[in-house]
Amino acid sequence: MIAIPPMLLTLSLASIPPIPAPILVPLTDAAFALTLGLLLLAPLAIAGVALINTGLGRSRSAAQAMLGNLALIAVAAIVFAFVGASFAGSLDAGSPGVKEFVLHAAGKPWSVLGLGPFLLRGLGGAAPQNQLAVLFEFLAVAMTVLLPWGSGADRWRLAAGCATAAVLAAIVFPLTAHWIWGGGWLAALGTNFSLGAGFLDGGGAATVHMLGGMTALAVVWIAGPRRGKFPKEGLSTAMPGHNATYVIFGCLLALVGWLAWNAAGAILWLHAPLAAVPGTAINTLLSASGALAATFSVTRFRFGKPDASLCANGWLAGLVASSACAGFASPAASLFIGGVAGVFTPLLVEVLELALSIDDPTGAITVHGAAGLWGLIAAGFFAPQSGQLLAQLVGIAALLGFVFPLIYLLLFLLNRVVPFRVDPDGERMGMDLHELGGGAYPEFVIHRDESYR
Repeated sequence: MIAIPPMLLTLSLASIPPIPAPILVPLTDAAFALTLGLLLLAPLAIAGVALINTGLGRSRSAAQAMLGNLALIAVAAIVFAFVGASFAGSLDAGSPGVKEFVLHAAGKPWSVLGLGPFLLRGLGGAAPQNQLAVLFEFLAVAMTVLLPWGSGADRWRLAAGCATAAVLAAIVFPLTAHWIWGGGWLAALGTNFSLGAGFLDGGGAATVHMLGGMTALAVVWIAGPRRGKFPKEGLSTAMPGHNATYVIFGCLLALVGWLAWNAAGAILWLHAPLAAVPGTAINTLLSASGALAATFSVTRFRFGKPDASLCANGWLAGLVASSACAGFASPAASLFIGGVAGVFTPLLVEVLELALSIDDPTGAITVHGAAGLWGLIAAGFFAPQSGQLLAQLVGIAALLGFVFPLIYLLLFLLNRVVPFRVDPDGERMGMDLHELGGGAYPEFVIHRDESYR
């Protein structure tokens, strides 16, 4: 341990005792089997998001979009296995002799980064709950890297998307996951400062969705809007998604995955008993349903008819908001949380596009970033512990004040090495022909884009 006088501040890389309130608790055989089964269903949420990403883009970029979904997941999984899982620190969290980077301030330990074994060494000998935690994080990082991919649709190069996935899986996601799930300083807010049970995020509203939404915002800022999207200041050209069926079916797939994801997260991170699993699933469905009903009503009132893509975004926003608190909120609270998400989703999408000229084809900034933030705040309101709202606000402040600038800086530098945006000719012909040499629908006539005339 290195002391830095006269300040009450030290930095250590040493074996430290486990946190008194461990992040991972031993599971019974029944709980292990159920959680494993739930996690094997959770990838359906990833598949749903992949379909939504593809359907909300242009038809001439559909193959590149779908291949990109697979490629980004593969890159993220490989990089996370090599280094990211070590920094997340869940493989040996709560075990004697665990090593972490720990900052000591005012006599309190602030664990900021894990330092577990690289290349997942010792995975087979780890405690069952730790193995499940690592599997959960693999799925979480796969979902995280897909969210900005949809926002950069029709102009973001595949190589740049893969490079961004590697950065997220190696640095940003493990850092955030350790703070929240791996026994880090946000998880210890309850122990150190009596702020509820520490920062709560059972299903990844912060670690997955806010992180993905913030990355999407950084990508859109760096890459810029699609050509022809904003021909004049204050105006916006409608560029609707090419396949509403993909989008709606993706929402149905996402529901199945989310039911499993939130239930598994409640067992692993919120220590919910098995009897709480049905309630968690019901809350997830109610949140999505309330959001869809609200978005349907808002778009019908504003446009005279409901908007399919915005309703799909509202449904997804309800699922995202449920990720923070489905494990402990009441059914009535879940319906309210989803309803609020469903109201602001179409309104915020419109504000971002018309007022701020932000071109986000899939709405990930709103659907995942803003809805995830709302879910975290709602978790503070509806959690049974006193002081929980303040713990949630501290975590949100850390994400917005430190993690988002870090993401933007890393991607700004990455853009200098691997340029994000395709050249104008490539964007004109479509990402499929430019990057893959063939289209997704070779037997169909693809209409000419008038904005390039």
